[in-house]
Amino acid sequence: MEQVLFKYIDDPEQHKIERYIENGGYQALAKVFKDYKPNEVIDLVKSSGLRGRGGAGFPAGLKWSFVPKNSPKPKYLCCNADESEPGTCKDRVLMERDPHMMLEGIIICCYAINAHHAFVYIRGEFVFPAKRVEEAVEAAYAKGYLGKNIMGSGFDLDIIVHTGGGAYICGEETALLSSLEGDRGLSRIRPPFPAISGLYDSPTVINNVETLASLPSIFNNGVDWYRSHGTEKSPGTKVFSLSGNVKKPGNYEIELGTPLSYVINDLGGGMEDEQYKLKAIIPGGSSTPLLMPDQIDTPLDYESIAEAGSMLGSGAIIVIDERACMVWVAMKLINFYQHESCGKCTPCREGTAWLKQIINRIERGEGQNGDIDLIIDVCGNIMGRTICPLGDAAVMPTESIIKHFRHEFEYHIEHKKCQVKTDYPF
Repeated sequence: MEQVLFKYIDDPEQHKIERYIENGGYQALAKVFKDYKPNEVIDLVKSSGLRGRGGAGFPAGLKWSFVPKNSPKPKYLCCNADESEPGTCKDRVLMERDPHMMLEGIIICCYAINAHHAFVYIRGEFVFPAKRVEEAVEAAYAKGYLGKNIMGSGFDLDIIVHTGGGAYICGEETALLSSLEGDRGLSRIRPPFPAISGLYDSPTVINNVETLASLPSIFNNGVDWYRSHGTEKSPGTKVFSLSGNVKKPGNYEIELGTPLSYVINDLGGGMEDEQYKLKAIIPGGSSTPLLMPDQIDTPLDYESIAEAGSMLGSGAIIVIDERACMVWVAMKLINFYQHESCGKCTPCREGTAWLKQIINRIERGEGQNGDIDLIIDVCGNIMGRTICPLGDAAVMPTESIIKHFRHEFEYHIEHKKCQVKTDYPF
C-alpha cells in the first residue's frame, strides 16, 4: 500500500529542511506559485476531495471557499495541532518527523485564502513536537520559504508557533481561537463561523495537521493520482492510530476504504493475547460509538463507518478484548470528559458530573435500580444541547456501551462487582 504522508517517516534526517528538499520538498509550493492563482488552488483542492482529517471530515477546499474575498480585514490560518482526542497520536508523529510537509501545506493554504499570518497551535504537553516545528519554521525563514516575497512570488507569510495549556476543549476550533487570543479556551456560538469571524474577529481557516500535510502530494502528483487512492467520497490515504489489545499498536497509513480487519489483524498483528477474543472496537477516537466484533470488516471511510453506526473521527482505533469490564471502560471515558468540560454550557457541566457520579457508583458496587435508565435520561438532556461537541462526545460512547453491554451494568448493580475481571494495572 503506497505511503504518502509516511513516505519518509523512518528517515531520521527528514525533519531537517535539507533532507526535505532533497526528497522533493517545497516543489509543490514552487508549482503553486508558478502555475496557479489563489482561486485555482481552492478549486483544485475541492476537486481532489480532500476532507478534514481532524475528525469532522468536512471538505477542505469548500471550507476555504467560505472565506470572503472582499473582506477588508486580515485573513488568518490556524493549524490545529492540539491533538487531544484520547487514542490519537498521528499529528504528533508528523510534526516530529516531517514538519516541513505540514509547513509547505500551510503556505499553500495561506496563498489560496490570501492570509499573511498563520498560527500553529500545539498542545502544551507536546514539548518535543513543538521544538521540532519551531526549528522547522526557523529553517524555512532562513531558506526563504517564509517571510517576505517567498520564492520571488511577491507573497508574504509569517508563521507563529503557539503552545496551549493542554486542554481537550481547545481541540474544538472556536475554543482554540479563544485560547490563541489569550482568553479561556471556551467555545463560541455559531454563526458567525470562523471563516467569517474567527481569530481577532477576522476571516479564519482552521485545519488539522494531517489535512495540511496532505496538500503537497496533491499538487505534486495531481488530482487524478490523489483520487486513485481511497473511495469516491473519501479519497486519499489517512493515518490511523491503533492502540489497545493488539500485538503491534502504532500509527499506520492506509487508503481510506481499507477494511478495519486489515488494520487490526494484518498491520496490528491481531489480538494481544490470542486466548482472549475481541469484545469491542472504538473506531475513531474515544468520543465515537462502539463497533462490535461482527463489524470488523467495515471499510474505514467516512460513509461506511457512519452506516455502521459510528464515526471515523480522528482515526484512533482502540481495540478492547474480553478481559475488559465495559462499566469500567465507561467510567474511564466519562471521568475524562467530565474533567475536560470547560463548564460553559449547563447541560455539559452538570450532565457530565452526574454521569460520572452515577457510573462511578455502579463501578464501586453501589449501583441502584433505575441507574441505567437515569444515565440514558441524562445523556438525552446533554446530546445536541451544547455549544460545542464535547457534550456529545461524552454521551455517544456512554450510550453505545449501554446499548451493547447493558447486561454488564445490570450485573454490576445486582452483584456489586464486575461481571468480567478487569486485570489492567490502571
